[in-house]
Amino acid sequence: MSRQTTFKGGPLDLTGPELKVGDQAPDFVAVDKGLQEVTLDKTGHGIRVFSVVPSLDTPVCDMQTKRFNDEAGKLPNVTFYNVSMDLPFAQNRWCNSFGVDNVKMLSDHKYASFGEHFGTLIKDWRVESRAIFVVDANNVLQYVEYVPEVAEHPKYDAVIAKAKELAG
Repeated sequence: MSRQTTFKGGPLDLTGPELKVGDQAPDFVAVDKGLQEVTLDKTGHGIRVFSVVPSLDTPVCDMQTKRFNDEAGKLPNVTFYNVSMDLPFAQNRWCNSFGVDNVKMLSDHKYASFGEHFGTLIKDWRVESRAIFVVDANNVLQYVEYVPEVAEHPKYDAVIAKAKELAG
């Protein structure tokens, strides 16, 4: 049986594994705003939050990214990444439009590697489903949330609580 998410109640198939707390975070290749390849190792070895969104140009994704940008400014020992299929140029435009500078943008458009390895790729649409992953300094997943309905928000308070707990 395939894994699914929904969009406004309609089912969408997901590609990749369903990760769980305690799993090793899988490696991936994405592209940063400078068009440089980024892997799990290149994200460092501190506490990292990967906020995965379908597209910055949608209301929930916009609000989610702005919320984590605000939280990132309050948690200097945690690095926040936003992962989407948006092109790096669009990500930069969006960030500049809203003064978002605490969250690091990663584009999965070139390889879809993050989506395939973290189980967030909606292959038929070639976008990411909404999900959150908190990774510790040893690359172990400490929080995993696959939001079941793409148009809904993640559990922000639970994500921030886990990041604060891990950051000490």
